[in-house]
This record gives sequence, structure tokens and C-alpha cells, in this order.
Amino acid sequence: MKHRPGVRPRNFEHTTENAEDRSSGIPNSICSVVHALVILSAVTLGVRLVTASAPVLIAIASSAPANSLWDKVLQEMGQDWQTASAGNVRLRLLRAQGDESTIIKKMQISNQLQAATLTGIGLSEIDPAFNVFGIPLFYDSYDEFFAVQDALSPMLKARLDAKGLVLVHWGHAGWVQVFSKKPVQSVGELKAMKLFTSAATGDDSQVQWYKNNGFKPVPLAATDMAAGLQQGMIEAVPAPPLVAFALMWYTSTPYMLDLGLAPLTGATVVTKKTWNGVPEADQPKLLDAALKAQKRLRSEVPGQDAGAITEMTKKGLKVIKVDLSSPKSEWRVEAEKFASSMRGGLVPADIFDAAIKERDSYRKQHPPRGGR
Repeated sequence: MKHRPGVRPRNFEHTTENAEDRSSGIPNSICSVVHALVILSAVTLGVRLVTASAPVLIAIASSAPANSLWDKVLQEMGQDWQTASAGNVRLRLLRAQGDESTIIKKMQISNQLQAATLTGIGLSEIDPAFNVFGIPLFYDSYDEFFAVQDALSPMLKARLDAKGLVLVHWGHAGWVQVFSKKPVQSVGELKAMKLFTSAATGDDSQVQWYKNNGFKPVPLAATDMAAGLQQGMIEAVPAPPLVAFALMWYTSTPYMLDLGLAPLTGATVVTKKTWNGVPEADQPKLLDAALKAQKRLRSEVPGQDAGAITEMTKKGLKVIKVDLSSPKSEWRVEAEKFASSMRGGLVPADIFDAAIKERDSYRKQHPPRGGR
């Protein structure tokens, strides 16, 4: 067949491919399979590259003052998480996210936050079992408190898990004392004062509990406490010295009743949905880094708390000592009454009983020293 010059046959490409296939000795069907495998491999590799370049981003809220110990510990943990996961997990610390009720809603409802460091007040809003750490005069020392906390951890973590949260580490802010506008020497004098209590949204059980025990509670958000003191809405505030010093509450409450009600516990929690998105191989590494944060807080907070009292006394704070050596002291008697009224109400009975069991077990091996 003759072709005109410069005009390519209609079946040129097909003819050429057949000629190449025949010259290489590879049938068309095998070539097609090879091409398909090459394309599939490229696509699979591309998916892996996209996955590897998309880390789990965790926005975490904290009410801790900037540059405070808790703030620094969280930042360090974030760096450790990113390093340990080879960049798979990145923590973004956010401040000024509102009070703890708002923070919890942003985690559990709107998903604006994926994690938060909460105090016992916020934790008890999620589950009342965490009120077990706020029982007045229930713990004799930090070591005793930590022993009970560690023993109850599996039960408390299970309760959070049922509500879609994962507890990654414990923390605390020091021993709660009572800061007041006027000196307090007796239970009666404290009951006569307008006492700050947390305004947990939709739950006035703590307020009613205080009223039932003869106090004058004034429910406010923690973010409104400073204004409440200045405006005379409240006259007394239970708070750890380290917090009162950092937020300068002591300037409005120049007296501190050295009562040692209980350590202000806290914890960092992550939504379970977010945690499950973390590569399984990275989760133990993150928990190790979180445990490091927990150990640092347990080690450093007590010293800083004592240092805060020293600094505040230099600035005019008056510390009022209380004798708690006798179980018949009016403070001990009142605390025992409080504790019994919390069981089954503010604190679920099974958690309350477990705490007593673990505390008493610890005391058998480590008799109370009568001080912190």
C-alpha cells in the first residue's frame, strides 16, 4: 500500500506499539499489568506521604498564668510530644478560653478544644467523683494524698473514659488555705463570712452543701473572683498560696488561715476522639512524657507554694496558725461532719469508701506526722 508523503497512517501508533512489544518480547497484557502496578504504587506512596505530613493537632486550654510552673510544664510536654512522635502530634497551648465550664463545653460539645488542664473544680463538673480530693482535712500530707490519688486513678480514668475523655496526667496547685478580708480564728467566724464557691453551670449541689453546713456561699466563676473581692461580694476565698500570689488575690485578702484544707488537684485530659486519632505506636510515648510532667509538678509545687507564703508575708500578709493536733479540735470535728455529709452526695459512695480504704491502708504503714 502506497502512502502520500507527510501523511501518517491512521494506525501508526498502534502499529508502532505492536512493533515495540514484539521487539521486546513482552505481550501487551503484561505491559498493561506492569503499568497498572506502577500507577497503583505511585498513588499508594502519595497517600502515605499525605498521611505522614498531616499531624494530629491538639488545641489545649489552660487557665494557668503565663510563665507559671504549670504553664511551663505544659509547654515542655508539648515539645516532648512533638519530639517523641516525630512530629505526628502537635500541642497548641491556648489561654483565656473562659472559665472551666466554658472550656469543658468547648471540648465536649463544639470541639473547639481537644484537650484541657482542669482543676478539681472543673473535673468534678464532669464527674462528681473528683470531689473526693476536696474533702476538708481528709489528707495528712502530700505523700498520703498522692498515694490515694494513684490508687484511685484506674476508677477515675474509667469514669472519664465513659464520658469521652482520656486522663493523661495528674497535677496539683498546692494546699488550699483560706484567704480573708478579716482575721479568722474560729469556725464560727468563717461561717459568718461571704465565702467564694465555684459556680459550676447547672449544678448548685456544692452551694447547697455549704448552706446546709451553716456557711454563706457566694457562687462565682473563678474568672470573676478578683472583681468579687474588690466589690465586696465575697470576703473569704479558699485557694492555694501559689495561686493567690500569682493572681494577687492576697492584696484584697490580707489574712491567711493556715488550715490546709486539701491539695487543689488538677489533671490534663484529652478528648477520646482525638486520642484515638494519635498513631497507636505514639500513645505510650505521649503518656511517658505526660508522666514526666506529673512528676515535675509533684516535685516542684510544694516548694513554690511555701515560697509564695514567704513572699506574701513580706508584702504584709498575716498568717493565722491553727492547732490541728487534737482530733477534738473544732476544725477537726467540723471537718469530720463535712466529710460524712459528702458521702453519697457530693462524692459517690463507692469512691468515698475507696478513698478511706486507701488512706487508712497508707496510714498503717506511714503513721500521720501531724503536718504537711
